[in-house]
Amino acid sequence: MPEPYDVITMGRIGVDLYPLDIGVPLARVETFGKFLGGSPTNVAVAVARLGRRTAVITRTGRDAFGEYLHQELQGFGVDDRWVTEVEEYPTPVTFCEIFPPDDFPLYFYRQPKAPDLEIHPPELDLDAVRDARIFWMTGTGLSAEPSRTATLAALQARTESPAREFRTATVFDLDWRPMFWDGADHSSVAPARYREALAHATVAVGNIDECEIATGEREPHAAARVLLAAGVELAVVKQGPKGVLAVHRDGSTADVPPLPVEAVNGLGAGDAFGGALCHGLLAGWDIARIMRYANAAGAIVASRIACSSAMPFPDEVERALAEGAVTEDIAAGPSGAAS
Repeated sequence: MPEPYDVITMGRIGVDLYPLDIGVPLARVETFGKFLGGSPTNVAVAVARLGRRTAVITRTGRDAFGEYLHQELQGFGVDDRWVTEVEEYPTPVTFCEIFPPDDFPLYFYRQPKAPDLEIHPPELDLDAVRDARIFWMTGTGLSAEPSRTATLAALQARTESPAREFRTATVFDLDWRPMFWDGADHSSVAPARYREALAHATVAVGNIDECEIATGEREPHAAARVLLAAGVELAVVKQGPKGVLAVHRDGSTADVPPLPVEAVNGLGAGDAFGGALCHGLLAGWDIARIMRYANAAGAIVASRIACSSAMPFPDEVERALAEGAVTEDIAAGPSGAAS
């Protein structure tokens, strides 16, 4: 029997084309960097950087960008066996603008449909999903068929498995992207689909806007209470410059401030946070330690332009925690990752 994965993620993948010109509108940008992207895919990379065995379930177009994504996943040490091709649709591309410290508009090119929304239930390796110590899915995966049914099938497999007590977590990344939903910000179906998925998850993680979609609440403690009532054991509410709140069903709570950082591009910070969250859960740390570690990982990526290639190694996270901030040398990384 093959060794279970530490983490399997499922959902978005694409190519990030990020400007190398900071503080410049997209219309005037002349140089771009090309990176692996897509939130759950970045989470898989982040966990791999921290020494864990990871894989991702997703789909690309049958094109050169799809080939590039396979190359990148393999280079990062993420198993790509469940990354398959879709003939009909091109691999998605995402552009952004970089206006530090907190303005990073995103432009998604996922038309006429993203291949990662064409994951079909019969294609899933449900044995691997059941056995993974952590399974990570996202709200975007619930936005369209057949991805929604496949995501729920994976969650159901986790819920019904007799070996549930041997697993670490089933994580629902609330990941609210209104442009992917019919009705956008006024989608009438998203809250119900979020509630359906929460019933199968043990951990929910999201920012204030994402928590509001899932719970109807914007106040962090109120949102956490609703998430716990929906069935999860751990609710993690990210509050940006106010830090992060984590509340466990056993009554333990951690309200952790952010780590000081000079932000360059905040877009990958949440994915680094997610990877570090998984790492801490797998290590069995208490929630306060997990949140401090995850905050540090997110801050490091916020100090760099890229997302996937900016994910920190364990020694970088430990140094940031020891320094109490993301210093210039940490931001630069082992090979000048901040440039």
